[in-house]
Amino acid sequence: MTAEILQNLGETILSTLFDVAPIAAILLGFQVVVLNQRIPNLRRVLIGSIYVVLGLSFFLFGLEHALFPIGKVMATQLSDPAFIGAGLGQAHLNWQDYYWTYLFAFTIGFSTTIAEPSLIAVAMKAREVSGGAVGAWGLRIAVAFGVAASLTIGTLRIVTGTPLYVYMIVGYVIVVVQTLFAPRMIVPLAYDSGGVTTSTVTVPLVTALGLGLASGIPGRSALLDGFGLIALASLFPMITVMGYAQVSEWLARRGSRKEPELTPAEGGHGS
Repeated sequence: MTAEILQNLGETILSTLFDVAPIAAILLGFQVVVLNQRIPNLRRVLIGSIYVVLGLSFFLFGLEHALFPIGKVMATQLSDPAFIGAGLGQAHLNWQDYYWTYLFAFTIGFSTTIAEPSLIAVAMKAREVSGGAVGAWGLRIAVAFGVAASLTIGTLRIVTGTPLYVYMIVGYVIVVVQTLFAPRMIVPLAYDSGGVTTSTVTVPLVTALGLGLASGIPGRSALLDGFGLIALASLFPMITVMGYAQVSEWLARRGSRKEPELTPAEGGHGS
C-alpha cells in the first residue's frame, strides 16, 4: 500500500514538473533572449520553483486521493433512493425530495470558493488597486454565494433532467442586463470573478459532485448530465458580484439622501 502511494506521488510530481516546464521555459526565454537580461536572484528563483512543483504535486495528490473521492461518494449517498426514502415505500421521488443534496451543493460551493487561492489573490489585488473601495471579504462572499447558488441550481438541473442551455441563456441575459446598470468599475472585476472560481480547489469537488449525482440518480448519464456545473459556477458569480455592487451603491445613495434631512433639524434645535 505504501509503495503504491509513493509511486502515485512520484507520478504526480513528474506530471506537475512537465506541466510547469513550458511556463518556466517561456519566462526564461523572454528574460534571457528577448529582454537580454540576467535572471535576478537566480538561487531564490530556483528554490521557489522547487517549492511550487512540490506544493502543486502534494495539493493535486491530496485532491485526487481525498477530496475528489469523498465528494463523489457523498453526492452518490445523498442521492441514493434508500437514503431519501424510496426504501421506505416511496416508489417515485420528486425533485423536492433531494433537499439534502441541494443543501450539500450549496455548502460545498460556498466553502470551497471561500478557500479558493486564486479568488483570495484577486480580492486582495482588487482592494489594493481600488484603495479599499472594493472590500476583499465582501468580494469573496459575493462570489461564494454565486458559486453556491450555481451548484444548487445545477444539482436541480441534474435531478430534473432539464437542458443546460436553458440555464445558461437565462443567466447570460441577466448578466447583460446587469452590465448596463451596474457601476462601471465593478463590471470587469465581476467578469474576472467568474473565471477565478473555476480553479484548483473548486473544480475537482464540483466535478465530483456532478458525476456522483448523475451516477446516483436513475435515468441520468454521467457524461451528459454529470458535467456542466463548472459552466454555471463561472456564470453566477458575475451576477452576484454585480448585484453586490448595485446594492452597495443603492445603500450609499440612500444614506446620502438622509443626511441633508437631518441638517436643518439639528440646526433648528441648536438655535
